[in-house]
Amino acid sequence: MTQDVQFSAEANPFAAAEQVCATLGTLTDALFDEHTSRLPAAALSTPKPTEHPAAEALFGLPLAPNGPVHEAVDRLGTVLTAGTARPGTGARVADRVTTALHNRYGGGAVRGAIADRGTTSAALFQLPVTGEFADAKLRPPFAPALAALAAGQQTRQPVELATGAGTEVRLVVPPGFHPLTSPGGPAGVSARTVPAPPVDTAGDADGADRATLAAAAELTGHLAEVAEELFSATGPEPRRDFAVITATLTDLLQDAGVRYAGVCALEVDGRASEATLVISLARHPLPITALATELATVRRHAEVWTVLLPAGPAAVLVEGRTVPVPGALAADGQRRWVVTSAVQAFVPLPDGGTVLCAQLSTARPEDWELYTEAFAELLKSIQFGWDGESLRTPAAPAPVAAPPVPVTPPAPPATPPATAPSAADQEEKPVHLRGTPVRIPPADFNPFAPVAEEPTAAPAAEAADAPAPRKGTPVMIPPPDFDPFGISGTTPTTDEPAAPPAGGTQAPDPFGTTVAAEQKPDPFGTTVAAQGPAVPPPPSTPPLIPAQPAPTAAPAADAADAPAPRKGTPVMIPPPDFDPFGISGTTPTTDEPEAEAEAAEDAAPEHRPFG
Repeated sequence: MTQDVQFSAEANPFAAAEQVCATLGTLTDALFDEHTSRLPAAALSTPKPTEHPAAEALFGLPLAPNGPVHEAVDRLGTVLTAGTARPGTGARVADRVTTALHNRYGGGAVRGAIADRGTTSAALFQLPVTGEFADAKLRPPFAPALAALAAGQQTRQPVELATGAGTEVRLVVPPGFHPLTSPGGPAGVSARTVPAPPVDTAGDADGADRATLAAAAELTGHLAEVAEELFSATGPEPRRDFAVITATLTDLLQDAGVRYAGVCALEVDGRASEATLVISLARHPLPITALATELATVRRHAEVWTVLLPAGPAAVLVEGRTVPVPGALAADGQRRWVVTSAVQAFVPLPDGGTVLCAQLSTARPEDWELYTEAFAELLKSIQFGWDGESLRTPAAPAPVAAPPVPVTPPAPPATPPATAPSAADQEEKPVHLRGTPVRIPPADFNPFAPVAEEPTAAPAAEAADAPAPRKGTPVMIPPPDFDPFGISGTTPTTDEPAAPPAGGTQAPDPFGTTVAAEQKPDPFGTTVAAQGPAVPPPPSTPPLIPAQPAPTAAPAADAADAPAPRKGTPVMIPPPDFDPFGISGTTPTTDEPEAEAEAAEDAAPEHRPFG
């Protein structure tokens, strides 16, 4: 996301207020010097709510009820009030105030402008300026005072306002800031005293009304007073320059929705320090969670936290910005860039469509914690008042003039029309489909609609023959024996019983993998029925081995005593003294004399040459 998108008014409703904050930072860097009157750092300290009787009841203070005003309260600070009910007339007063300040200081050339050139405008000083996001390495830390806002705490309920008062916000600004906006606000929204019109006319030569003249006169005196405070130790030229240049920004502040704009000049540990503060209202309907997500997405270089203030949830953003200083305002006439640290808080108002935006920036990173502590106290002091009217766009009400009539949308071309089938349709239904006919309800089917009464004017015969009208699309539910994955020919496609397999009754399967004849076919088609004659069963007995030939002449007695023949294969069992590892011929195996004689003949001779 580029900086053009971040700081553009189309994509960022707070871009105009951020431009004002950057412009005020340019003025403090260019116009403040060693001769500027500065307040001590203790001027930023604000009393705790328990230390001031009016700190918890800002709406009880006698401020102007009909416009954004600010008023200094002793030992508390400047109490600011801003509302959404009366935006003002929008009258332009910048030229009038600038001319009046020129005359007040005796004319002369303002820094960066040519004397007697005509109307002085902001463009003459190359203002306003637009800040750009700095590198992530230059981003200031999320200060402890800001991180403490994320802790849970009790929130206040908005103060109830009269109907039509809109939403109003009040807060306390530390006394160390010098406001550059009028205490009575723009023309048409304040309760300032309007002088009586002259006898001959109700306005001046250009036809301005009395409220505009009064607002211009009040702002002229206020800017001159602030210039006297900031440059009390110098001559009139620095006062004139500061007062005239800030007067040229009056219309810019009004168009940006700024309710308060101030600058701070402090002396911290013997060195100079400056900061700017801008508070504005902008239309933004997103809730706080969506707003924080949007900020974290768009501003990837920034650090965004969601915190909980006494006024409600808020999003706090910390980032680094680079601000240009035009050569027309610089003391040496050279354009340069200044890196500033900025903190920005977004607090949604109770009306749901407005967001309070408060932002503080400083070019002194060493004083970052000092300014963030004052900024955190400012956020804690926010209080809301609300008349109960929401600014969110209400939803369009449903028509109630006539009862709703159901309208059936046209069905897609691939889907058959959701109508009841006629007798002709039933006759033309293909007969090769198997299953149970059911109906799928159409898109406009209402299961909770009352059942319509059947007409009674139809003849009894027609009522008996005609099927009951039903809405839906006819489909077929497959039978239990339907096999979507079966091999062709394995499942019969007619209602006739399947013929038994040829070759008689199927032999039982010893492994249990074949379906028996009385078992139903597999509905998933995983078993294929047997085809052709049955396979003969395996043999249950081992093959017979031919018997050995009988002995030649058996005596009759032996034949009578001989045991009955038995089935099987004769085997020879070795005797107990059988030695499977013995040498052949070493052990006699019979007791007959002939065998002994033969063994004696085969024996060694008596004479042994070796004894």
